[in-house]
Order: sequence, then structure tokens, then C-alpha cells
Amino acid sequence: MELLGHLADGFATAFEPLNLALVMIGCLVGLFVGAMPGLGSVNGVAILLPVTFFVPPTGAVIFLAAIYYGAMYGGAISSIMLGIPGASTAVATTFDGRPLAIKGEADRALVAAAVASFAGGTISVVLFTLFAPPLADFALKFGPPEEFALMMLAFATFIGLGGDDIPKTMFSILVGLVLSTVGLDIISGNPRLIFFDLPGFYKGISFLVLAIGIYGIGEMLWTIDSSRGDVKIAQHNVTFQRIMDSLRALKRSIRTMVLSSGLGYFVGILPAAGATPGSLMAYGMTKSMSKNPENFGKGEVNGVVAPEAANNAASTGSMLPMLTLGIPGSPTTAILLGGMIIWGLEPGPLLFIEAEEFVWGLISSLYAANLFTLLINLAFIPVFIWVLKMPFTILAPIIFVLCVVGGYAPSTNMHDVWLILIFGAAGYLLRKLNYPMAPAVLAIVLGPLAEKSFRQTMIGEQGNVLVFFERPLSAIFMVLAVALFVYPLYLGRKRKKQRAAEAAATEDGA
Repeated sequence: MELLGHLADGFATAFEPLNLALVMIGCLVGLFVGAMPGLGSVNGVAILLPVTFFVPPTGAVIFLAAIYYGAMYGGAISSIMLGIPGASTAVATTFDGRPLAIKGEADRALVAAAVASFAGGTISVVLFTLFAPPLADFALKFGPPEEFALMMLAFATFIGLGGDDIPKTMFSILVGLVLSTVGLDIISGNPRLIFFDLPGFYKGISFLVLAIGIYGIGEMLWTIDSSRGDVKIAQHNVTFQRIMDSLRALKRSIRTMVLSSGLGYFVGILPAAGATPGSLMAYGMTKSMSKNPENFGKGEVNGVVAPEAANNAASTGSMLPMLTLGIPGSPTTAILLGGMIIWGLEPGPLLFIEAEEFVWGLISSLYAANLFTLLINLAFIPVFIWVLKMPFTILAPIIFVLCVVGGYAPSTNMHDVWLILIFGAAGYLLRKLNYPMAPAVLAIVLGPLAEKSFRQTMIGEQGNVLVFFERPLSAIFMVLAVALFVYPLYLGRKRKKQRAAEAAATEDGA
């Protein structure tokens, strides 16, 4: 009953006219920020942080949290409509969202993304409300060994992304891991893989640069090549009936939404993990558990539902360590944490006691932001679809300009723009050779996290590799990772034997 009382007081705070207006404006701004390639929630919150000094602290955090939520939704828009990830958290959405759009089912993909985002946000806020303190304590049990084991589990789930061709998938992962090591060594500070002594490589290769190059420029080149210049992207007229049919069809994806939301929230509460690994892991898990994994990457609705549910759940989960421990769970919450300190709010266990009105007002505003962003997304679907009705001769230059601007804006460095063009050409060529690109994207995201946790573990344990199997949590993750790695190999051999048997039977019959 005490919890319900706190929540009721929080809703009273969240639905004050000023705070409610800030929620609505924040959701709209976040939607735009998330949809613009290269911006994302981090830049949006950082840019608009000074604006919040004109409103009370509670309203300020509510506004920034609404931007964060809106950006999580918005990232799916450009991923689906243009094949350009609006933010790193929406890269996995591109894998199946863009093929759905090309097949004339962009409205179905957008509805799936909006509803999955709403489900992920709602489930995570409920978990946040009910289990904040115990989950924060659980997150503290994750040391470097557990973090590394979790990264290995993520890589294992992605082994299946390359279909039956495990060697090509492994090659793709290894390329991503090599690219993730470019820059300065995290322990010694010595330069590594500084190609041609170019100073731009000292800061490493941005994940967003790789993603925009492969899925923006590379997708554009592939579309032009595969259509031999006559590019036509079909799209039915959006009607209320089609949207309702898409909503009803999502009943089959409820299980995926729930599992992906749980996984995303769990990854989100881990300090410094964030929504991007959560969305990629949810996509890999969903494909691994699917009865028709071969449909993924060709326009599978669950391939949109899984990452969108996970990244919204993770964005809420990342606020948990920020509020309860004072440890940011993602780059965006690190900016929110800085803002809270500026406003005189001290994150930590005592925050729930000393600033009850602020904490419960923020939690309640997340419920409101979730609902508003769903309604805004569904209402704007006809506007988003209009983009696909443009001739590709006009759309292709727009995609190219957005890719260049999206790569240049975060760093204001032409080095990143040249890398985008190089990765675009490389992505196109590798796709022609049937190499899967998703594992490389996963590797460049998780590579730095895995390296840091592995090296911390080795230093702390004086080189004892068995520590990963001696600690209960890390042992569970490592065993699951080994099982998920071996399973596709077993399936591949089984399918080869079946094909050989069928070929032999055909020859005997002839």
C-alpha cells in the first residue's frame, strides 16, 4: 500500500500542467532527435541540458527523461524508412525493418516498433517501480568476470546470424573485433592499429560510423545494384484498417516482447552496458529461439519487435543504477546524472528518502512519456510512409547527405566521413559475397566492453582464466555461451547429413 501511495503522489507531480507539458514536448523533441542519423539521445540530452535551468529540478529531469524515451522510439524511424540507424540503439532494427519497408510493409514495421517500444518501456517501468532496491543490489554483484561472460553469451547468440555459414559469421565477428581495438590501449595508453599514421584513428573507430557506412551507404549501393537502376519501393496506402490489422497481428509477438523487455532491462541495469548491447542481444536471442530463423534479415516482424522492446527497456533500466547507486548505466544517463548534481540532487540510496517527490514524480512521468510517445508514433505513421513514396532518384541523394551529416555531426571530423564511405563500399562488397554484417556490428560494440572486463579480470586474478568458471554467475553465462556456440554447429552438420541423404535417395530413385 505504501508503494501505491508513493506512485499516486508521483502521478500528482507528473500531471502538474508544467510537468505534463514538458513530457509532451520532450517526447516530440526526442522523436525528432532519435530519427536524425548521428544525433541520438546522448547528443539530444546534452544539447538541451542548458534549457532545463529555467524550470524546477523535477520538471528538468522529467523533460530530459522524456527526450531519452522519445529518442529510443525515434531511432527506429530512419532505420526502417531509409536503412540508416538513427542511433546505435536502433541498428538491430535495421536488419528486418528495412526489408519490410522495401517489401511494401513499412507501416507494419513502424506499428511493430511503436508497440514493442511501448511494451518494453511499460514492463521496465513496472519492474523499476516494484524492484528498484533489490535489482540495484543484484547489479553490484556483477564484477569484471560476470561482465566478460555476459559479452561471450552475446557473441554466442550471434553465431546463428550468419545462417549455416559459420566460418563467414566468425570472420565477420573477428573483423569487428579488430576494428574495435583501433586507438589507444586501455591499460598502457600505447597506440594500436593506427593505419597510415592518420591522427583520426587515435580516438578509435566510432560504432555509429561503421553502422551508418554499412547500413546507410552500403544499403543504398545494394538497392541501386540489385534493381539495375530501376528502383521501386512498394508501399500500400496507409489506412486505419491496415494499422488495426497490424496491431492485431502483433498478438503473435507478445512472447518476444516480454522476453526481450526482460533481457533489455537486465542488461540496462548493469553499469556502463546501455541499450545498444541489450537490443543486439535480444535480436540474437529471438533469432536463436525462432522456429524459422532463416526468415530473419528478410523482413521478419519479430526482428523489429525484439530490439525495439529491448532498447526501451534498457533505457529505463539504465536509470536504476543512476538513481540508487549514483552510477550511470549508459552515456545518456551519465549526462542526466551530471544534471541532477547541478540541480542539487545527490543520487544514491538516500535519494528515495530525501527526495521522494522528485523520484516518484520521475518514475510516474515515465508511464506518461511511454503512452504519449506511442500515440505520437502511431499518429505520424502516414507522414513517415510519405518518405517511401518519393522516387529513389530523389531519395538516394537524401540518404547520402543524411549519412554524411550523421557521421560528421558528432565529431565534426572529416576523418569519420571518409570512413563512412569506405565502410559503405566494403559493406556492399561483403554483402555481394554473402558475408553477414550484423556480427561485425555486434563485435565493434561489445569488443571494447569485453576487452576491458577481460583485462581487469586477468590483472585482478593474476592470469587465472578458470575464474570465469569458478564464480557462479559467470559460470552460468559461460556454459550457456558454449552451448549456444556448439548448437548451430550441430544443426549445420545435421542439415548437411539430411541433404546428403536426400541427394542419395534422389539418385537411387533416378
